[in-house]
Amino acid sequence: MYDYLVVGSGLYGSTFARLATDAGKSCLVIDKRNHIGGNCYTKTVESINVHKYGAHIFHTSNKVVWDFVNCFAKFNNYINSPKATSKGKIYSLPFNMNTFYELWGTITPEQAKEVIEKQRFKGTPTNLEEQALSLVGYDIYNTIIKEYTEKQWGKKATELPTFIIKRLPLRFTFDNNYFNDKYQGIPIGGYTQLIQKMLNGIEVQIDTDYFSNRTYFNSLANQVVYTGCIDEFFDYEFGELEYRSLRFDHKVQDTDNFQGNAVINYCDKDIPYTRILEHKHFEKTQSIKTVITYEYPQEYQKGMTPYYPINNDHNQMIYKKYKEKSKSLTNFIFGGRLAEYKYMDMHVVIQSAMNKFGSI
Repeated sequence: MYDYLVVGSGLYGSTFARLATDAGKSCLVIDKRNHIGGNCYTKTVESINVHKYGAHIFHTSNKVVWDFVNCFAKFNNYINSPKATSKGKIYSLPFNMNTFYELWGTITPEQAKEVIEKQRFKGTPTNLEEQALSLVGYDIYNTIIKEYTEKQWGKKATELPTFIIKRLPLRFTFDNNYFNDKYQGIPIGGYTQLIQKMLNGIEVQIDTDYFSNRTYFNSLANQVVYTGCIDEFFDYEFGELEYRSLRFDHKVQDTDNFQGNAVINYCDKDIPYTRILEHKHFEKTQSIKTVITYEYPQEYQKGMTPYYPINNDHNQMIYKKYKEKSKSLTNFIFGGRLAEYKYMDMHVVIQSAMNKFGSI
């Protein structure tokens, strides 16, 4: 008998298990995949730590979270400065004075603000396109946002709701740092190594599907920490929650430098992938070869990995029913992006697990 059965070895489950173990509780962590770490999993290929489920760049301004992860890994000083390619030209991200110069040749913030203000949509936005136009204007939207977003969501921008783009930060400085957080970096040696140290001394079983015999697994512990899809937990009683999924195509290239940057977005609609990652640049790995990943968005179906929740009114109504029902299960704790049906950055997931354990 364990104090906690933790279903899922991603950041939420691993953080909870570590905190519980350090508090003297016994834990069993299970995961249906053949590895630990969830979507943070990294695998070494050609001496390069490859982010198997897309780029994971750690960033936070929360010192408690930062100190916690630094107990298990040293972080480099990687700063995320992605680029975007559109119609054969390269643009800087996030939208800043470098981007504005690349678009219009403007050299002062006043000049850039004047151009954007003239191009803004002035009405009340009713769809994603109008929402984006109201925030950044015509040129930025049509050059960098429109076709990329339509590929990502598989729909025309005029058919997408405004909530997908709540804000689009404009920075009137020559600063390509994508995040504003005080602490940023990549764990040296990869995320898998970090999770391994986080789970040190804790019993872990991979290739173990909770739903293959949930009655048995529930009997093993006083409480179950569940980090999977909440609709699956309740056998889709109130309906299926919708997601967007991704497909990753990893390739080894016989060159030491394929694109000169870790992340480049491909905005044109006639290019099927949304971005290419070149993993060696995350840790400045020296290697005569390189590993790149093409990232393809796709419609989610059962059996695929869910990535982005579609948080429209319909899905939120369904999720609220599951959330309300989960409150009646006193022996179960639901946490993480799938169980809470919301996209969360890594530091937010860790903080959420810390808060939950602290509350009990």
